[in-house]
Amino acid sequence: MTERNETESQPVTQRITGKVANAAGEFKRTTSAAASAVASTARTSGPAGAAQASSAGSRRARLSLSRIDPWSVMKMAFLLSIALSVVMIVAVFVIWLVLGAAGVWDSINQAVQDVVGDSSAGWNVQDYLGLARIMGFTMVVSVFNIVLMTAVATLAAFLYNMAAALLGGVEVELTEN
Repeated sequence: MTERNETESQPVTQRITGKVANAAGEFKRTTSAAASAVASTARTSGPAGAAQASSAGSRRARLSLSRIDPWSVMKMAFLLSIALSVVMIVAVFVIWLVLGAAGVWDSINQAVQDVVGDSSAGWNVQDYLGLARIMGFTMVVSVFNIVLMTAVATLAAFLYNMAAALLGGVEVELTEN
């Protein structure tokens, strides 16, 4: 009777803290005993025991991907499309500079003068394919790609969710080593 009265007189937080501490100590004892058993099996049985212990320790879970959050897909697609656009802008800039350093623009100008004759002496390919014009076009295409890729990825997430509601989603088997 006194034991019960002592327990009831303790504050609730002390009782909960004591129970949590007891559970944590029991968990620690259980996991250390299991680890020592696996280690002793591996030591005593040689390589076969180690393989057996590692296979016994691995777990498998069969899960199904039944829903994809369209908001997270949209954010991720937006971020990846911006990264892809930056890569495309830098690549176009570098390619344009490499073509200029290799003398391609001068070769095109010379070829046009040879084909047309002297009447096209004032014609220059860089007036039509200049860096500013090419980079402007690349920026427009990049913005269009950002909008299009984000919309398509979000639509794909919605379509996957609808198909997964009908068919159950994609099943995945995961193994922990």
